[in-house]
Amino acid sequence: MTVKDILAAIQSPDSTSEDFAALPLPESYRAITVHKDETEMFAGLATRDKDPRKSIHLDEVPLPELGPGEALVAVMASSVNYNSVWTSIFEPLSTFGFLERYGRTSELAKRHDLPYHIIGSDLAGVVLRTGPGVNAWHPGDEVVAHCLSVELESSDGHNDTMLDPEQRIWGFETNFGGLAEIALVKSNQLMPKPDHLSWEEAAAPGLVNSTAYRQLVSRNGAGMKQGDNVLIWGASGGLGSYATQFALAGGANPICVVSSPQKAEICRSMGAEAIIDRNAEGYRFWKDENTQDPKEWKRFGKRIRELTGGEDIDIVFEHPGRETFGASVFVTRKGGTITTCASTSGYMHEYDNRYLWMSLKRIIGSHFANYREAWEANRLIAKGKIHPTLSKVYSLQDTGQAAYDVHRNLHQGKVGVLCMAPEEGLGVRDHEKRAKHIDAINRFRNI
Repeated sequence: MTVKDILAAIQSPDSTSEDFAALPLPESYRAITVHKDETEMFAGLATRDKDPRKSIHLDEVPLPELGPGEALVAVMASSVNYNSVWTSIFEPLSTFGFLERYGRTSELAKRHDLPYHIIGSDLAGVVLRTGPGVNAWHPGDEVVAHCLSVELESSDGHNDTMLDPEQRIWGFETNFGGLAEIALVKSNQLMPKPDHLSWEEAAAPGLVNSTAYRQLVSRNGAGMKQGDNVLIWGASGGLGSYATQFALAGGANPICVVSSPQKAEICRSMGAEAIIDRNAEGYRFWKDENTQDPKEWKRFGKRIRELTGGEDIDIVFEHPGRETFGASVFVTRKGGTITTCASTSGYMHEYDNRYLWMSLKRIIGSHFANYREAWEANRLIAKGKIHPTLSKVYSLQDTGQAAYDVHRNLHQGKVGVLCMAPEEGLGVRDHEKRAKHIDAINRFRNI
């Protein structure tokens, strides 16, 4: 049995669940990996100079054993997230430490502790097999997967699964990720594939869309409401493009921070009106690498008020981290909220605490999303309320270049990767719905 046989079954309109269940599984498949014996290959280099094209490999790997509560999925398409970049440059630390710790938790988890790490935290594809105890999903189901992996044996995770002590990000803190022809997931990672999208379009939103939903909309994040002024850093990027859409769809007022006229135009095409080109306006929040410049915070705050009719920011959608965090805390209104989900410019944040404590502001840490939040975010995609921000698609063998482009910020929105799909544009089931939203679906393709 080969991957080509699986692809033929997926592309056949006559294939049934029974047909998929009867398909023999291949002994091996192609996957994007990093290697444990190469974790020091970039030692001494600056972060910017570490090249994912050198560390990312396309390997033939053995099919993992299927356990209880799990599913094997034929991956038609995936995408590149920042966590794949971090994995590929071994920052802030090697992910093999995650795999080793996970491997010590149980006999079944030992499967993940390998000398190679199959990466990727998004997928769109077709269920091939389900393990014991899986009843909601069946072979042949067309699915997308969110990246939250939990055990839920502790009480801590039962109000919010993100608080489970054994919470991990699939394809980053676990093995057998989505940048491959076949992936291993827990069944409670699966969600219905939006039927008006192609495989690569359906794979693109997963991680970033769910992350933005929790951070901005959910009660576990900022709890955005109608009329809120929302400052969105990197508003045309992977995370920010979804935050901008959520703000607009939810009746809020996004203030979009971008770094070029081209990115400003993307935000306008989504419907945003208040846009700050931080490069054109020359904001320099740091005088040098150790000293921030409060005068620049104030200049930035003044510019925001010009765009909001004199109002301050209710919610800051933070993810750049060190470079912007001091300004974010300063410009937030009294009683406002700064939500942070990442630190792409550095993890050691500095801000003037007087502006936080004396103005009763809140900083909320937000990490990915629980199953319910991911489901709601995917539902909005399926209903055509929120749209993929896919700008470019790479082949599986060119994943290293895709990760390099994301690392060097040469991309817009999200970049996709074809895994088993032989070409773009496949997998659309509802052509009428697609036609209704085609301009929005292609928005980032047309820049």
